[in-house]
Amino acid sequence: MTMTREAIEKVLEIGTIETHKIGEQTYSTQRLHLVQEPTPAEIIVRSLSGLVGYVKSEFDTTEPVMIHIVNPTTVSCFTAVNGDKARSTYIEAQASIPRFNFGSFYDREEFNIALQSGFVQNNHRDIVLQVVGTVVEEDVKEIGDDGVSQAVTVKTGVASRGNAKVPNPVQLSPYRTFVEVEQPESKFVFRMREGARCGLFEADGGAWKLEAMNNIKEYLNKALSQEVESKKVFILA
Repeated sequence: MTMTREAIEKVLEIGTIETHKIGEQTYSTQRLHLVQEPTPAEIIVRSLSGLVGYVKSEFDTTEPVMIHIVNPTTVSCFTAVNGDKARSTYIEAQASIPRFNFGSFYDREEFNIALQSGFVQNNHRDIVLQVVGTVVEEDVKEIGDDGVSQAVTVKTGVASRGNAKVPNPVQLSPYRTFVEVEQPESKFVFRMREGARCGLFEADGGAWKLEAMNNIKEYLNKALSQEVESKKVFILA
């Protein structure tokens, strides 16, 4: 099959892209697709020290970089925007933290283990552990009418029992951010249910997150002081 001259001209006409400026806008006879500049796949690390080591090494770039503290468990490092207004994210630090469901109730054994393994030791943690570890009856008595105070029967001696007031609120420091920085201490409502099930409920309105992010910023400013001073690194929280 041979194409006529008219058919060939029609094909060439269809394949030609034309642009027309109308007013302040430019129109095209066909849809255009942008060929974007390539950007790297980011490296994932689990510590702030890993991110600091990478930035100091200048392994992939010598350009100035921005370190963005996204939240208490995520910190990313990227360059300024390229010609496509896209950023190259080179590395991201994601904290590995123990899992604890605030707002849920645990049985005594699970709660005891979680409190010892996932919280920084302080006086209130020790008091809660003592109360939880010495409960000898499954009934939790409500005392007062404010919905806050509780009492449980605890073992006070070799063969004696007594009522102990459950502390409320309590100041605790769960592991909720990178281990290289100080864990924020915040208030929690500690409650017990029948069956001696225990639960912690956050009571600081999320203020701990701002404190954790500020702790991360202080750590990075100290670890990368030379780079920050020479304006090779900018830190945003």
